[in-house]
Amino acid sequence: MNTDNKGIEDTLQKKYDKIERVPPKGYDCANDFFEDVFNDKEMIWMGQNTNHLHDDTIAKAMANCVMTKEYCKYPPPEGFSDLKQLILDDLGLENQEVFLTAGATESLHICMNGLLNKSDNVITCDPGYLIIGTFAERFADEVKYVPIYSEENNYKLTPELVRENMDENTKMIILIDPLNPLGTAYTEEEIKEFAEIAIENDIYLLHDITYKDFARQHFVAAKYAPKNTITIYSFSKIFGMAGLRIGAVISTPEINEVLKNVVVNDLGVNIVAQYGAMAGLKSKDQWIGEIRETSFSNQKLIKEMIDGIDGVFLPVYPSDGNMMVIDLSGVGISPKKMSEYLLDKKIFTREGEYTSRLVGDKYLRISFSIPEEGIKKFCEEFPKAVEALKK
Repeated sequence: MNTDNKGIEDTLQKKYDKIERVPPKGYDCANDFFEDVFNDKEMIWMGQNTNHLHDDTIAKAMANCVMTKEYCKYPPPEGFSDLKQLILDDLGLENQEVFLTAGATESLHICMNGLLNKSDNVITCDPGYLIIGTFAERFADEVKYVPIYSEENNYKLTPELVRENMDENTKMIILIDPLNPLGTAYTEEEIKEFAEIAIENDIYLLHDITYKDFARQHFVAAKYAPKNTITIYSFSKIFGMAGLRIGAVISTPEINEVLKNVVVNDLGVNIVAQYGAMAGLKSKDQWIGEIRETSFSNQKLIKEMIDGIDGVFLPVYPSDGNMMVIDLSGVGISPKKMSEYLLDKKIFTREGEYTSRLVGDKYLRISFSIPEEGIKKFCEEFPKAVEALKK
């Protein structure tokens, strides 16, 4: 044995920087915490922007897939043709190509890996879905996190802010629309202007539309810049399928061919999830109205409660997502302390540091696509929490 060589333990090194999940008090690791929360059937689920308002339509389609043992076979590696066409029909797109992924998060990683180079920079925003920036940091030279937590720019990344931060090395604009965590969305004129920027500068416009179906209005950027846009599609939110991990990338055949080159999961996406996704899209007109109505009603109850508390406010209302943030800076309460207090009351929420490096100490993020009784419980406990924690 050559004793001069270093062993495995001496050379272990993480390949990428990644935001560490700090376990809450009393837990050795974050996974143990999430497992406890997941297994607590009394927990009110307002911490992960998930949708708990569906009937059994999607579940029955998946159960039938299981009972007929379709899962014994590998599905088509790029997804069922019927499902891909249903996605295009849902977006009103033509001359675009769909390939399925194991969730929108995988879609995002594939895009960063496949399209970015070490000389590139990327423009995104803070607050935002930080995982996107983390992925981009692995493959680009720089990620520009543009601060947008301000009434001056309506709490969103604007075309003007993008132009101010662009340079000759900018390769991609990342647009989360509606924006997690704030719930801001874009007008048609804004989307057109983002599309113009992408076309004029021959760069990518990554349009993450995970929450589009909760918005009062939504406009697909690919209709205005079809050759530059990569659309990220998710079944986790409006379809209520977060635990099934299925999503898609929609772009030109040429762009998708490059992206497929870096796909790891080349034996196909979960077949049970694909059956559920097809059932969800085919029946969408039957259930989407009720889910949207309940979500808007729930956030109205939250708004009425917040308006009665001095020093606490909603930066964005109404939200065009199924989430919103509550700014606690005026009462001097730590969002982490607030989330811990509410967790003791069986209400799962998320502190702002999960979605912002710059202003995460200001707000608590909550989601509201849950049954109304859970929202009423939150509205009962939140004012008590403010009184208890600001003392």
